[in-house]
Order: sequence, then C-alpha cells, then structure tokens
Amino acid sequence: MPLRLGTRGSGLALFQANAVATILQERAGITAEIVVIRTSGDRLSEAALSEIGGKRLFVKEIEEALLAGDIDLAVHSSKDMPAVLPGGLAVGAVLPREDPRDAVVLPQGAATDLTLDGVLRAIGPAPRIGTSSVRRSAQLLRVLGEAQFLPIRGNLDTRLRKLDAGEFDAIILASAGLRRLGHGERISAAIPVETCVPAPGQGIIAVEIRADDERVRTAVARIDDPNAAVALTAERSVVTRLGGGCQMPIGAYADVAGDEMTVTGLVVTIDGSRVAHAVVRGKSSAAETLGVQTAELLLARGADEILANVQGAHASVEGLQP
Repeated sequence: MPLRLGTRGSGLALFQANAVATILQERAGITAEIVVIRTSGDRLSEAALSEIGGKRLFVKEIEEALLAGDIDLAVHSSKDMPAVLPGGLAVGAVLPREDPRDAVVLPQGAATDLTLDGVLRAIGPAPRIGTSSVRRSAQLLRVLGEAQFLPIRGNLDTRLRKLDAGEFDAIILASAGLRRLGHGERISAAIPVETCVPAPGQGIIAVEIRADDERVRTAVARIDDPNAAVALTAERSVVTRLGGGCQMPIGAYADVAGDEMTVTGLVVTIDGSRVAHAVVRGKSSAAETLGVQTAELLLARGADEILANVQGAHASVEGLQP
C-alpha cells in the first residue's frame, strides 16, 4: 500500500516531495502517493509574513492532516517548520543539504558569479531590495545601510518576474531553492555566511512523521542523511533555547566536517544596529548540546533583550492593523 505523502502545491514543494518519493522508491522499495494540501500561507500569498503569523502557516494544515491520519508523512523545507513540533510529530529523516547560503539576484541580463562587493557596486548606494525575511534585511542593513528593503511574496517565478519588471533592483532568495528549480544561473552572488547567517535548516528538506508510526519511521530512516540531520538538530536547538520563531531575526548554521561541527548563531535588531553573535565548536555527535551552548552564549551577549525588543515592535505593528 503506497504511503500518502503530504505537501504544499508550489513548484519548490512539489520538487521536494518528488525527490523524497523517488529516493524512497530507490532505497526502500516503497511507493509514495503525493497529496497536495493548500495551506493558510498559500491562501494569503500577498500578505506580509509578519502580519499573518509567519511561516508556521505554511505547515499548519499539513501537520493537522498528519496528526489526523489523512497522510502518512509530510515533506517540508525545514526552515518553515516550527522550532517545537506539535505533540505526536517528529522529524523522521532529512535529505542531503543543498547550498545553505542566501543569494542576491539581479534583473535578467545582469552579470552573475559576482562577489558580494561586485553586486553592491552594481545596485548602487540606495537600492530597492525585495525580501520578506526580517533575518535577511536586518543583517544586510549592516552592509547596505541606505538600502530600502521591500516585502515580496509569491512563488519563485512570480518573484523573478517582479524583479525583471523593474519593481526591485535586487531580491534576496535562498540559493537552495534557486538551484533545485533550475534557476542557479540567476544567482548573481551567494552571500557569505559571515555576512548573512542563514535561517536554521535552510537548504534541508525534512520528512515529518507521526512519532508512534514505526512502519513509516523505519521506511524513512533508510533515506536519512546523517550530516544534514545533525546540522538540523544543532540549528533547531539554537532556536528552541532562544524561544524564537520563523519571523525572528535569528540565524543559525552548523558546518559539519567529519565528526567535527562548528555552530554559528546570530540575533540582530530589525534595524541592524545591535547584534549578538556566537561560534561554538565540538563533536557532531553532540549536536543538540552544541546548539544549546550557542544559544546560551547569545543570551549572555544580549540576545534576550534584542528578541524582546523585536517582539515588542511586532506587537506595536499588529496593534495598528485595522
């Protein structure tokens, strides 16, 4: 009997779901039937994420279907998943990580394979930059102080069309999504992790299961990538300890090299004026501990105060909504 695999219906989500289905067939001999579920985030495709509840809305209905038994497993971009999963759910497997960095994309016809400095020269001193991520805009304000960061929603093709139509001078996207959907040539410059720490889990496809479903757990364990798994564990541990969510300016990235791991964490004010930064190194077998240690260092360096101010700013904006 085929497993019912739940996913959103966007191009990237379907790519990810089909990737999991293919690997399940190849490695475990298990057929997966893809079930498309429309989420609240899809229905509110033009609203700013900070106004509608953040990226949690891209997984809520899928997780509800999983808990109800309507599907057997779910596939997500792991950066869209809540730091603490609903009771009864677990991450059963992850696929090998794609490029975790953020990318600058310039309009069609502009040069690619540039350095970040080259991109900055190309877009001028006060560019209009499209991004709906407070994490990205807060960090990039530190190198693009005169830039105007504008919200941009829609699927990848929609965002590229808006860019090419002249609505923005540049947009910031995840390198992973561009590469997976065959648009890697549009990457004008990949932004170094030192300049913009990625979102926790960026570039990792996660398979979510019911914690007590041993049949599915056993099946998906055969497709799990251990390096991506420990990286995701460390990065999610940073966010969990900080108590932050998807729309908080938190960056966390675990670089795995054999049995060694380096975890970089960052919390920054929305205007980029204050930042807490930490780097912790250790054994990848202690991924969760390293993530917690990174978060503790961030807290000792003022991350709790920064996050409190960010939450207060969000609350003030929400209070002004009609």
